[in-house]
Amino acid sequence: MSTFDDREQAFENKYAHDAEMIFKAAARCNKMVGLWAADLMGKTSADAVDYAKTVVIADLEEAGHEDVVRKVAADLGDLSSPEAIRAKIAELLPEAKSQIMNEAD
Repeated sequence: MSTFDDREQAFENKYAHDAEMIFKAAARCNKMVGLWAADLMGKTSADAVDYAKTVVIADLEEAGHEDVVRKVAADLGDLSSPEAIRAKIAELLPEAKSQIMNEAD
C-alpha cells in the first residue's frame, strides 16, 4: 500500500471515529435531557430511565436537536419552554462530550 493510500485510510478511520463520537455524545446528551425532563415531570427510577430512552429515540427522526425539543416540550407542557429545553441541551452537550471522551481513553 502506498503512503497516499495509508494516509487516505487514516483519514477515513479518523472521520468514522469522530462521527461515532459525535453520535454517542448526542445520544448521551439526549439521555441527560430526558432524565432532566423526567425529574420535572416527577418520574422516578425506572420510569425516568424509560422516558429518557424515548427522548434518545426521538432524536433519530431528523438531524439536529429540534425533534428532541418538540418531544420534550410537548411532554412537559407548561413545566418548561422550547427555549429552556434548547438551553438545557446546550448546557449538557459539553458534559456529554466530556463523558464520552473520558470513556474512550
